[in-house]
Amino acid sequence: MKRILIIDDEINICTLLSKFLNKHGFKAESTMSGAQAMKMLKEQPYDLVLCDYRLKDTDGSQLLSDIRQLYPQTVVIIITGYTDVRIAVEMVKNGAYDYISKPLYPDEILSLVNKALSTREEVVPEQPHVPPHAHETLTPPQKNGDYYVYGDSEPSRALYQELTLVAPTDYSVIIFGETGTGKESVAHLIHNRSGRKKQSFIALDCGSLSKELAASELFGHEKGSFTGAINTKIGAFEQAHGGTLFLDEISNLSYDIQVALLRVIQEKQIRRVGSMKEIEVDVRLIVASNENLFESVQKGKFREDLFHRFNEFTIHIPPLRERNADLHLFVTTFLEQTGKELNKPTTSLSEEVWECFRQYDWPGNIRELKNVIRRACLLTPAGKEITMTALPLELKAGGMFRAQAATDMAEPEIPEIAMLDSNDLKAVALKAEYNKIINVLKAVKYNKTKAAQLLNIDRKTLYNKLRLLNINY
Repeated sequence: MKRILIIDDEINICTLLSKFLNKHGFKAESTMSGAQAMKMLKEQPYDLVLCDYRLKDTDGSQLLSDIRQLYPQTVVIIITGYTDVRIAVEMVKNGAYDYISKPLYPDEILSLVNKALSTREEVVPEQPHVPPHAHETLTPPQKNGDYYVYGDSEPSRALYQELTLVAPTDYSVIIFGETGTGKESVAHLIHNRSGRKKQSFIALDCGSLSKELAASELFGHEKGSFTGAINTKIGAFEQAHGGTLFLDEISNLSYDIQVALLRVIQEKQIRRVGSMKEIEVDVRLIVASNENLFESVQKGKFREDLFHRFNEFTIHIPPLRERNADLHLFVTTFLEQTGKELNKPTTSLSEEVWECFRQYDWPGNIRELKNVIRRACLLTPAGKEITMTALPLELKAGGMFRAQAATDMAEPEIPEIAMLDSNDLKAVALKAEYNKIINVLKAVKYNKTKAAQLLNIDRKTLYNKLRLLNINY
């Protein structure tokens, strides 16, 4: 009977894997710490070790090295919820047999365990073979509460390089990107690659905080400090002590809270609402905004001194429309994930849908793409490919417009506005607005997302103006 040791800091995984493998003829034991695992290994050898990459007292790399020194013939398979192909390849080169990412699927584990044990006695080559799924894509999914997918395009490589450089430092970071680009996921990645990874990661959406609640959420409050304060509350800074605090939509904080936040950053102390006691806090700050904070400073909406406190390093997440080279990877990954979620075979896209995806602007970015994939998979019968009928209306409308544009090879119809009375201020304003919109649309080759950004309005407002001006798209 083959002996298997499971090392994971989640008790549910330890219990489920132990029962499952014991049921299939193995003698499986488990532990939740690296130190206890090494003690068990020194007492008796194991044929195979299933080891979580992230443990509270160590990590998979160190454990792999220790196990290889103690029992070179023991097969090690890495379990990770933070899949990084660079780490995976490095660990395979250092002697791991393979890696498997969470969520775990019993049949996949059993197949991999059987395969690993069947080749255990074979001579390991000088350069171990990298398992196929470790190099099929250069950028596998990254899971931190939600999936984050690296790309292989130039913007994606630049993003990964910046993230890798800043993560080990203690710099404050500003993450700038459009809605749906994965700002919180990037913040998670920075935390998980930092020296604070074993401490708390606390995320707070400043966009949902009223002026009255912001101080309490950030700094906490004492019991009875205001109406409704029936208990003492620990704020986000105290919760994140020793770890990382992620403040999303930071530009929405009121001026008073910005002043208080600046003091906390300078003094590294907080004071709960209703208390005179100063509490020391050691927190790494990562903030995010879908607005350019520097522009907010210039408009007087955000304090310049606070901006410079945050701006030790800035990361810009490129929108999906600038990462078309990564679209195939993103779609493939989300199709696989959704297939597992729905317990359906992984499906594919029709060529018409692929063309629609390539031409669409994706204003909601990666989040929108993932939701579109999930919806389409749900509507598509098992074994069938996804067709245009499974897509939401906005994608179909975009596809129909582009098909017509490709056929006509002409610019959209632009009506003339007659100026009946040059003294009519409303008519003059309408004409000026009309000319400005048309000139911007022409400059960006009728890309409505870019036009809305240049005009400093959202896409919905632009669409409404196009309808009012009777511009046909």
